Amino acid sequence: MSIGGIEQWMTIRGASCANPVVLIVHGGPGNPMTPYASKLYGAWEKEFTLVQWDQRGAGRTFGRNKGSADETLTVERMAKDGVEVAEYLTHRLGKQKVILKGGSWGSVLAVHMAKMRPDLFAAYVGTSQLISNRDNSLASYTKVLERARAAGDSKTVATIEALGPPPWKNPRNFGILRRATRLYEAKVTDPAPAAWWTRAPEYATAQAAAEYEAGEDYAYLQFVGMEGDGMLRTIDLPKLGTRFDMPVYLIQGAEDLVTTKEVTKAYFDSIVAPHKDHILLERVGHDPNTAMLDAQYKVLKSIRAR
Repeated sequence: MSIGGIEQWMTIRGASCANPVVLIVHGGPGNPMTPYASKLYGAWEKEFTLVQWDQRGAGRTFGRNKGSADETLTVERMAKDGVEVAEYLTHRLGKQKVILKGGSWGSVLAVHMAKMRPDLFAAYVGTSQLISNRDNSLASYTKVLERARAAGDSKTVATIEALGPPPWKNPRNFGILRRATRLYEAKVTDPAPAAWWTRAPEYATAQAAAEYEAGEDYAYLQFVGMEGDGMLRTIDLPKLGTRFDMPVYLIQGAEDLVTTKEVTKAYFDSIVAPHKDHILLERVGHDPNTAMLDAQYKVLKSIRAR
């Protein structure tokens, strides 16, 4: 359907249109959950109508709009797209409001959406909440160095020290740090089931896989920028204000080295909302695993019961 002047891909799945609607805002940017949604969230469809949306520059939306690959993505433009998606859902499914769920990059987009149009959203559920480029990047860099030094890992120490503290201009640096965070998170977290990451048949064709990967590359460069001038540089959620006109739930992995628990908790403490909850999960890092999904489902059921 047409969102923001271009065709954008969306799936709507659930047992009953009477159930609450959950709009899932994916991370990355460039990493839609549509290929994996049935395995990750399929059991939730008895109680919720789940909406997967491939954002501008990602997945099948990227595939339908390859001619716009020279477009400069901005948080504001993509948040406006998300608001249009939410408006469409309220009309299509006969709802006054939908539940907004965002993770990692998607948590940035979702907060911008919530601040733009709070009337559209019954609650906000954030996981691996990205808050500000300055605070998150520096905390991530510092914690990885601490872990590597404590482990006597001279190779990783040398690699991270060579980057210097953020902010960076080299677009490769974010990826170098991300590989190190994955290495050290894996030592103290429980992995996700491998079966989760098998693509559904309609997303496993050569064309669909190529579009996904091309969108991932495109969105990553838009995120970091060629000179440190991408969307990442602009992220500063506290500047939007920390008052929310809806319940707010932040689900945080205790071992998350990308969006660290200290930065998330400071942001949570500043939030003023009708209701708020901070859920800290042991043996959980930045990426989803069974404990993270179970916590999300529990929170969604509590919202449904309110």
